[in-house]
Amino acid sequence: MSDGLPGIVVTGASGRMGRMLIAALQDHAGLRLSGAVERAGHAWIGQDVGVAMGGAPVGVTVTDDPLEVFATAHGIVDFTSPDATCDYAALAAQARAVHVIGTTGFDAHHLAKIAAAARHATIIRAGNMSLGVNLLVQMTQRVAAALGEGWDIEIVEAHHNQKVDAPSGTALMLGQAAADGRGVALDDVADRGRDGLTGRRAPGAIGFAAIRGGDIVGEHDVIFAAAGERVVLRHIATDRAIFARGALRAVAWGQGRNPGEYTMLDVLGL
Repeated sequence: MSDGLPGIVVTGASGRMGRMLIAALQDHAGLRLSGAVERAGHAWIGQDVGVAMGGAPVGVTVTDDPLEVFATAHGIVDFTSPDATCDYAALAAQARAVHVIGTTGFDAHHLAKIAAAARHATIIRAGNMSLGVNLLVQMTQRVAAALGEGWDIEIVEAHHNQKVDAPSGTALMLGQAAADGRGVALDDVADRGRDGLTGRRAPGAIGFAAIRGGDIVGEHDVIFAAAGERVVLRHIATDRAIFARGALRAVAWGQGRNPGEYTMLDVLGL
């Protein structure tokens, strides 16, 4: 039964975030799980997703055919891979379904495809779905603007050992915020790799460092360093549930919105 609630499809159903989103949808008062998608050949295909997760049946069968479940969905929540997300974006646009994207690691080619899809559908894309991180983004931009180029900016992020992209999408969000605060293009000032005899730090650079280990959910520091003093802005995530809650808040917010590409700052009214 639909109960009149918007139907939401979760892609990458067997992944860490996929499982968490499916669980969160079971208890959500305003949304319902209407579809679960996995890659072709995955062991979950054809199973009830609740059973595949080790629990009771929920009445939703895992499929490798996104077109079928997108056609009747109100929203798609997607934490997969850049190539898969671009394919899903095109299909979501055809279905006029809200597409919430938590995937990271995009290049310019991927972003162009997402922008094309956003001409026909509501897309909400963010490197991080948490309220705390998005507040940190706002703070980073304001502090960067206030302190000016006399302060060096370094962004340090830490994640679990299964994460495949670096710097994290959140770190890049923070770097973009710092660049915006200074009125410069991030691509012109980003320093994303130091090894060997690198020479002195370039004035005005925004540096990135990535740590990978264990089961770290996500930690981000923005360091503003000058002679004799430092300002450190920090966010620590200890539970992935914050990302699931944010993503579901986003897909609910997107219902009835005009086509276009939005961020969590729009969702949160920041």
